[in-house]
Amino acid sequence: MSIEVHRDAWGIPHLRACSADELAFAQGRNAATDRAWQIEVERHRSQGTTAAFLGPEAVGWDRFARQSRLDDTARRCFRRLDGGTRAWTTSYVDGVNAGLAEGAARAPQFAATGLTPGRWEPWTPLGVWLSTHILFAGFPAKLWREEVARRLGDEAVGLFATDGPGTSGSNGWLVSGERTHSGSAIIAGDPHRFIEDPGIYQQVHLACPDYDVVGLAVPGIPGLPHFGHAGGVAWAITNAMADYHDLYRERLRRTETGVEALGPDGWRPATVHAETVEVAGAEPVQVEVIETERGPLVIGGADGPLAISLRYPPRVREELGFAALPALLRATSVADVDRALDGWAEPVNVVHAADTGGGLLHRVAGAVPLRSRDNMVRVVPAWEPGHEWLGRHEPLPRRPVDGVAVMANGRGLAESVGVEFAPPYRARRIRQLLDASATWSAEDMAAVHTDTHLASARPLLELLAALDGLSPLASALRRRLLGWDRRMDADSTDATSYAAVRGAVVRRLASHPVLAGLAESVGDPSYPALFRPWLALLPRVAYALESLLTGGLFPDGDIADAVRAAVEEVAAEAAAPAPWGEVHRLTPWQALPDADADAKSGSEDWPGLAGDHDCVLATSSVPGLTDRFSRGPSARYVWDLARRDDSLWIVPLGASGIPGDPHHRDQLPLWARGELAPVVTDWDVLRARTAPAYVHEQEVDGFGTVRIRPVDPARDTDLIFGWVTQDRARFWGMREHSRERVQEIYEYLDSLTTHHAYLLERDGRPVALFQSYEPAEDPLGECYDVLPGDFGIHVLIGPAAVGGGREPGFTGALLTVFLGYLLDADPSRRRIVAEPDARNERAVARFLRAGFVLGPEIQLPVKRARLVFLAREAFAGA
Repeated sequence: MSIEVHRDAWGIPHLRACSADELAFAQGRNAATDRAWQIEVERHRSQGTTAAFLGPEAVGWDRFARQSRLDDTARRCFRRLDGGTRAWTTSYVDGVNAGLAEGAARAPQFAATGLTPGRWEPWTPLGVWLSTHILFAGFPAKLWREEVARRLGDEAVGLFATDGPGTSGSNGWLVSGERTHSGSAIIAGDPHRFIEDPGIYQQVHLACPDYDVVGLAVPGIPGLPHFGHAGGVAWAITNAMADYHDLYRERLRRTETGVEALGPDGWRPATVHAETVEVAGAEPVQVEVIETERGPLVIGGADGPLAISLRYPPRVREELGFAALPALLRATSVADVDRALDGWAEPVNVVHAADTGGGLLHRVAGAVPLRSRDNMVRVVPAWEPGHEWLGRHEPLPRRPVDGVAVMANGRGLAESVGVEFAPPYRARRIRQLLDASATWSAEDMAAVHTDTHLASARPLLELLAALDGLSPLASALRRRLLGWDRRMDADSTDATSYAAVRGAVVRRLASHPVLAGLAESVGDPSYPALFRPWLALLPRVAYALESLLTGGLFPDGDIADAVRAAVEEVAAEAAAPAPWGEVHRLTPWQALPDADADAKSGSEDWPGLAGDHDCVLATSSVPGLTDRFSRGPSARYVWDLARRDDSLWIVPLGASGIPGDPHHRDQLPLWARGELAPVVTDWDVLRARTAPAYVHEQEVDGFGTVRIRPVDPARDTDLIFGWVTQDRARFWGMREHSRERVQEIYEYLDSLTTHHAYLLERDGRPVALFQSYEPAEDPLGECYDVLPGDFGIHVLIGPAAVGGGREPGFTGALLTVFLGYLLDADPSRRRIVAEPDARNERAVARFLRAGFVLGPEIQLPVKRARLVFLAREAFAGA
């Protein structure tokens, strides 16, 4: 087996092999070494075995996974695959199994939970795909609609028929060649999902004799199912918001031989068996698994008042559409992409594709059953006729592309196959922005990705404008909000005030007596805790606020009273509002919270961002509950069909899922600022990046191999930029620098004979940036009496040590190696000088532990510094 592996400056894997199956093996092995914890969690989720290492809080998911038969469905779908796709998927799994031990050894979560990496089966990727997307069809929303209809009447259901943050927020746009600077199409967008640590998408480059493709992979899944650029053709998707899963209210009875369910043709036997969910730190939980002719029970059972079954296409058709994955990689034209997606099943997506021949595609892809409209809206009675599936909805909608095509989870193209859609604001805004130019380039697209205009603020602001009799403070706040530009910018205090008023209105409406019955629904013990977020009243009010403000559900005057009370409440707060970016902070989901030592210092370490749920930059918090957000752009991409290497991409964290790895969070600063990283596909460039020239190598007992190499600005700027712009590196003084400015600085240092910059690697991974200089040729020399043989250093330790957490002695080991190298390299060097920021007590203490002695405090042009000195004869390594 011949496999070539390279990593670019962001640690993104570039894999090349002699065949498609060998390449699948390489992709699987890479997923295991870079994302072992993540993919093992997903494997256990698909099997319903996460509680065995995550504890009682995971039992709800495990129960659902067992009851809905995810693993069994994956097995069935795998058996139905054609031979070529089975072999290709199995090669991927073989690669995962080959790399898991190595990946688990590097991931501290395994030791923290006592989890031992298991073995993947050939069907495991299908199970991972199912568990990742089983809730994408939003079938729990039907439980909510049942409660609304029962407590408020059928006419009220439509007032809440809008998307929440759990399913939408994604954007995508296709600009045809007549609207671009190059004359070739551009596809761009940003899938919005819950931001996870590690991230749901991993940038990857896959090449073999049959194809050469870059794109966003889902760890644990072979190929590039959602976003890819093959050079001659590119594709991208958003969630179509289609409805393709049904819930049936069942009537069950126990018999001497088992369980029977009442259907349109009378009582029919159901399958039933018991399974045991092991739980870390608690007693095992027994789960009865019942499946009727409609599907498996996911709520209730044979002995309770409520029993609801789930019918979903992969279970019925035994088809996930995985044969489309290798077909997409082989695509060379839009027609190829179109044919590949004819066999796609789940989830149902809206697709954009374009090729270098001018081909364009805008269509829906997936398996949508043909059945009664009632099935799509509510829980339907299993025993009544008229709710059967009558085949597949064909043909699925498509539309020609006239200059620009936009997909943003709205009704539009997918209206006939869905019920709840995103409001039209994002789609309208994207089209408005794109219509402003006919010379778009890849670099221009960042302005669309990061747009913060909030059109949905209009109804609340109009109500606010109509109020009278406000207090002076409230009147002043109203004037400010009515003059606000309606942009949810990170530095805007008006955005914060608007969000505060909106949240206060949401809380008042959610507590209104009209909705008292719905407030009880979330606590109904008949519904599993897993589904209660779909029944939570306050988020439902928050995301339906516009229709609730104008829909007539509440008595006359109560809406105005709620708005009045809200603005008075916010105006009465004594403190001036903070900028939106200070309160609207990212809070990513982690299967094992606090696994990363860097996260333990508090949520303030996560960036604050601009945006809001209905902005193009859809960073979705829950108004009335919290301004923090856990949902946002889980990637951004720009596919340029003129030249693939002019394409751009970014993910929220980084390529690696290993806490402390240099590429675990190195893309976060760029992502937070709305910037993108370049796509690199030139194999000569990639090979050059993987061959650094080391000036020193040393084995350190109990620590590993430390290598020192000079910084190459062209190759290393992205890595260094990711380090120096983090909050933890604030004393380095480059936190606000652009990438270009950082590169300029290191290019200047590289041109000097008196100043040098080095990267230190531990076992092949960069862990620290050290700089050396001659004090007499530096501004420092003007601040103290320079002695002959003085030599200065700067020290920046990168993200936490590989393995999670900074182990004792980590920095000391690196300092010892570096100082030994400096002193050995030039016997004339008699004393090492360092000047950490005087406020950086940790750095000063670190130097003292290494044998340095304190000198005076001095004032440098950019900081107040504390001098520390280490004489050659005092160096422990001498």
